[in-house]
Amino acid sequence: MGACGVCRTDLHVVDGELAHPQVPIISGHEIVGRIDAFGADVEGLQIGEHVGIPWLGHTCGVCPFCAAHRENLCDQPLFTGCTCDGGFATATNADARFAFPLGESSTDESIAPLLYAGLIGWRSLTIAGDGKHLGLYGFGAAAHILAQVAIWQGRSVFAFTRPGDLAAQAFARGLGATWAGGSDETSPQPLDAAIIFAPIGDLVPSALKAVRKGGRVVCAGIHMSDIPAFPYRLLWEERQLLSVANLTRQDGVDFLRLAPQIGIVTKTTRYRLQEANQALADLRAGRLEGAAVLVP
Repeated sequence: MGACGVCRTDLHVVDGELAHPQVPIISGHEIVGRIDAFGADVEGLQIGEHVGIPWLGHTCGVCPFCAAHRENLCDQPLFTGCTCDGGFATATNADARFAFPLGESSTDESIAPLLYAGLIGWRSLTIAGDGKHLGLYGFGAAAHILAQVAIWQGRSVFAFTRPGDLAAQAFARGLGATWAGGSDETSPQPLDAAIIFAPIGDLVPSALKAVRKGGRVVCAGIHMSDIPAFPYRLLWEERQLLSVANLTRQDGVDFLRLAPQIGIVTKTTRYRLQEANQALADLRAGRLEGAAVLVP
């Protein structure tokens, strides 16, 4: 194990907010390391190869969703760090079919956040569509990666942070955001789409207000507090409210191939493995800029 990112989903697992986790469990699903040994029938990988292990750890391959190339919705999946052991450790086991070759061009610490924050952001952006004016609600690990992708694509990014979080707003502007403000503020112009990373249901009506007619609001998290009732007029005029679930291996292949071309720079705070609880506490309290990463 070379590094493992610390993600808000890890908090949801540790805090008991997800259904049916394996207990006890070793958390962590943004894993970067090298292959020490193989099981039977592994092909296409080599001992010592630099690989990444993402959230989606196994799919059945036979359910209707897998048969329709929608393995992110598999009926019998395993999720790394939730229903199978993850990367808050010195070593782990993984299904070789879900290991992404990473090459040797980047450090373990810089790559780790791409394996979930980056991938779930990429899938969310794909679902959000091609609109030029993109709102990001919650500016943490995923948003700081996705902002770089969207700006590289020629989009304008509008970053919504916790009210009063001037440091996060400055961070967003430093990455090239057109505008940054609190989630209690009004967007300076109508958005084509908005992606909500913060697990706060109250943001859904706010985002619907911010998008233009025909716009999309994408809920990118695996868990969110209850969404309050809102008037139908916020959804009317063909606005769409969508969610993102997990990822596919093709998402990983596409994004990890593109990431070096974009020149994504991940902002990380390093913790030793034995400091995992402190990393989780800092994430919970909003004390991080970018992503937390554990190293052995």
